[in-house]
Amino acid sequence: MKNRINWEKVITTAVFVSLVLSAVYVSIMIAFSPSTGDENILDDRAKTDYALMLLQCVLGIFAMLLPGFIEHKIRVIIPSRMLIMYSLFLFGAIYLGEVRNFYFIIPYWDTILHALSGGMLGALGFSFVVLLNNIDRAPIKLSAAFVAIFSFCFAVTMGILWEIYEYTFDGLLGLNMQKFATQSGEQLIGRAALDDTMKDLIVDCIGALVISIAGYISLKYKKGWVERLLLKRKK
Repeated sequence: MKNRINWEKVITTAVFVSLVLSAVYVSIMIAFSPSTGDENILDDRAKTDYALMLLQCVLGIFAMLLPGFIEHKIRVIIPSRMLIMYSLFLFGAIYLGEVRNFYFIIPYWDTILHALSGGMLGALGFSFVVLLNNIDRAPIKLSAAFVAIFSFCFAVTMGILWEIYEYTFDGLLGLNMQKFATQSGEQLIGRAALDDTMKDLIVDCIGALVISIAGYISLKYKKGWVERLLLKRKK
């Protein structure tokens, strides 16, 4: 019988390697790139653009190492499906989004990623309820509505903290994570400057709401959907 492919290991390794190689590439490009890009060339990058890429790549590398640290230190089991989605999200957000410039090339790329992150954070919220109550299964003794509301609020809070992080580092390092300026560096004015941030928060809420409703139905009617994504304590 042939051995089955361990897709979790294949995908996580590939994403980790892509982030490491990207960090090396971006570090080299920072030294040779101009202070400002040419607005007439779509993919022309300035030092600040590469600085953002390097920051995201470094954070992505640490983020890829985080699940293993959590499993070892906190002694929890992260489901394979959750790890695969987590890794693909980082790949889409950092390598494709920042390094390959999908945020500007592919319409609604950022919106798609925020919807996925809202859903994943909602599932993580369900996991925290389970872990905090020190039980191995979904908390059927708690109100399904309470668990769903907690998960929604947790996911939205994480989305808000992410926007605070983007706003802070945009100011400190002169970056453009909140897309308040065009790729050529022209700063947007008024409502246009708020569009990206508000759209991200709205989409985060929608993604979290969808998962929270699905989780509520799963717990209320014992469908077992949410259990497939829950973190569990090691025996």
